[in-house]
Amino acid sequence: MANVNTFNLIFDKLGNIVYSFIKFDKILSLKYNFHVSTNEVPMVTFLKKLMERRKRLPSQMAADLGISHATISRWLSGDDIPNIKSCRKLAEYGGVPLQKILSVVGHIPTIVEEEPNLWPEFREYAQHKYPNELDEDLITMIEDLIERRRERKYKYRTDS
Repeated sequence: MANVNTFNLIFDKLGNIVYSFIKFDKILSLKYNFHVSTNEVPMVTFLKKLMERRKRLPSQMAADLGISHATISRWLSGDDIPNIKSCRKLAEYGGVPLQKILSVVGHIPTIVEEEPNLWPEFREYAQHKYPNELDEDLITMIEDLIERRRERKYKYRTDS
């Protein structure tokens, strides 16, 4: 158990150092008027896709994660990046590996994905598998049930 705690402590310290360097880089880019479009920033794209997938507004996602709406706004505008603790929350919330979040944010080098996820969205799958049995209303109801289950599961993880 001590090894895990030691690893987490080192990981947090290292993350804080990397975070400081990235913040310093951000300050320099602002000082010299070097701006990158937020559409080109992988973190912003990731957050927008996550909100779209979960059908959440920035304020709702902030409440779900237990962070301020202003923080989410800074992330979405590219003015700030999530720290290591927030990356862990985002990984759990988004159902993606922590390494991917850390890579997208810039805390670790970019991870090259071997193969894209070929799983279709539920709606596409249901329409293909059951074209005559399920209409749009039933598919929407099932999607809502799945989302409620995810929210409940995520809520129990954050409460403990």
